[in-house]
Amino acid sequence: MKSPDFEYVKAKNIEDVFASLHTYKDSAQILAGGQSLLAMLNLRMANPQILIDISGIDAMKGIEKLGNILRIGALTTHNDILNSELVKLHVPLLAQAVPYVAHLAIRNKGTIGGSLALGDPAAEYPAIALALNATLIIQSSKGERRVKAHDFFISLYRTAVKTEEVLIAVEFPVATANQQFVFLELARRKGDYAMVGLAVALTMDGKTIRECALSLMAMDDKPVLAPQAMKALTGQQIRPESILQAQNALDTDLDPPGDLQANAATKKHLAKVLLSRALMQAGESHV
Repeated sequence: MKSPDFEYVKAKNIEDVFASLHTYKDSAQILAGGQSLLAMLNLRMANPQILIDISGIDAMKGIEKLGNILRIGALTTHNDILNSELVKLHVPLLAQAVPYVAHLAIRNKGTIGGSLALGDPAAEYPAIALALNATLIIQSSKGERRVKAHDFFISLYRTAVKTEEVLIAVEFPVATANQQFVFLELARRKGDYAMVGLAVALTMDGKTIRECALSLMAMDDKPVLAPQAMKALTGQQIRPESILQAQNALDTDLDPPGDLQANAATKKHLAKVLLSRALMQAGESHV
């Protein structure tokens, strides 16, 4: 299937973007890496009047450490993140997740901002942002606003980015020495969308879990936390009985819809499997 007809403009700077958004409003669509958008156009899932290509705006690219945060420009590619020593050192959960993102060709063009702004519930970056409660930086001609990941993802392909706004960067908290991170996902083939994915962030007091974040992908119309499982693990050591309690709590936390990948019961079962694997992996790395 071919995409619908549309106009195209390549923005030279962020001011060009705001001018086009002001003119076309809801009829405009931002084009970053285009790895999701072009497919959606060809499937007629999107029908913009104009595409605003922001890929040439260098100010929206790059990775830098600013105190206790790591700021990543929205146009930074998956491959740039994969090869970044700063990401590996300071946001290891993100570093673990990037190899799962699609295939090499897509990682060369796709961007972190494009993935986050799309808000696909089966994508890796939204789950990572939620687990770490990252801060999303959104800008318009009127100024900048900062939105926590907990408030950014609203529903299927719907985020806090409004008409005439652009996601320009994301900020992740720098990992501390007493934290453990694990990212796992299950897919039918490497590079396919995950049937289930899990991002785990643990803050430890010795061998005891002081704080816990469990963020799941492909389980709802947006990435979701598992609050009852998180509560079950907080204050516990990683042992078979605490893992089982957390797995049982997922029955309360999760009510996944079935999809083409798996039915609801299978998804819930796989989430429990990933939780067990992730916690055992975290426990082994903390010895």
